[in-house]
Amino acid sequence: MWLTSSSLATFGEWAAPPVPASLQKSLDATKVEYVNLGASGLKVSVPILGGMSLGSSEWMDWVLDEEESCEILKGAYDCGINTWDTANMYSNGVSEVVIGKAIKKFNIPREKLVLMTKCAMHVGEETSMFAPMHAQQLAQSKDYVNQGGLSRKTIFKAVDDALDRLGTTYIDLFQIHRFDPTTPVEETMKALHDLVQAGKILYIGASSMWATQFAQMQFAAEKNGWTKFVSMQNFYNLIYREEEREMNRFCRDTGVGLVHWSPLFGGALARPVEAKKTSVRSQAGGLMSPDLTEVDENIIRRVEELAQKKGWSMSHVALAWVRSKGGVPITGFNSVKRIDEAGELRGKTLSEDEVKYLEEPYVSKNIVGHY
Repeated sequence: MWLTSSSLATFGEWAAPPVPASLQKSLDATKVEYVNLGASGLKVSVPILGGMSLGSSEWMDWVLDEEESCEILKGAYDCGINTWDTANMYSNGVSEVVIGKAIKKFNIPREKLVLMTKCAMHVGEETSMFAPMHAQQLAQSKDYVNQGGLSRKTIFKAVDDALDRLGTTYIDLFQIHRFDPTTPVEETMKALHDLVQAGKILYIGASSMWATQFAQMQFAAEKNGWTKFVSMQNFYNLIYREEEREMNRFCRDTGVGLVHWSPLFGGALARPVEAKKTSVRSQAGGLMSPDLTEVDENIIRRVEELAQKKGWSMSHVALAWVRSKGGVPITGFNSVKRIDEAGELRGKTLSEDEVKYLEEPYVSKNIVGHY
């Protein structure tokens, strides 16, 4: 029988001994909260650390190189952000390598981390290659055929490569980065199930796709008694809410945990409209930091207004909104200071009226983030 507060009460004065010093030290250092990933028993930190900005500046000039990346990872671990998300295509594998080096360098116990990675997109043999821009050519190359997508061959190689780069024997949550229309869903789901059975991955998740595609994959797994996805990682924030139409609702109704990338819309929700883009990443534009519409700017001004009223940072308002919708934000960090600020999110909630005020200006958009 599990011990509960009521059952412990029967032990009288023995029910509340002094908290051991080591445990108290751990509690004092823990600045974030943990939540179950959907209906699974796996608990993840809020926020989750995003690994796209960790790896090699040869890939993208806004990516931190190894030394700075390791310091970010150490700072995250120290404050309790123990859930780290990456992908094999980030810096063409270097992101996974850097995470593995940080774990070894700082002697971080593997069981105290939740490591998440992904596959589906090609991994360039040159660090500087941004593979998604050359997807068609890569698929036709003798050196890259069968290196992308979600075939059994590709998935098995991706997992083995990730284990090697991360320096670990298992991956906590292995995610498919996108849907692969060229591979039968049964082949993909059986491959993932077999890797779970082999102990190489513990849970499986998916990322940005149509809700019908995700439902097809879940149905194939359920029909055959295979492992089902426990999470969906999609593009969702105050400025882009199209996932509310089907995907988010389907996930909530079926116990799938929602994890959101770009919860600050490329940083736009973290600074006033009038403020100039200051980071290299935000200045780059594109999906990571797209141009703003008049409606987008109205939403940002409401975030700024509410932040001033509550004495919070704008990013905390935007992230608290994500939490109010039941999702877990993935946040990238470019300094240890930003990590410390993320710890201050714990316990911050928005009222129903505040949520409505932030949402009211929204106008639907074209679908982005998947194809």
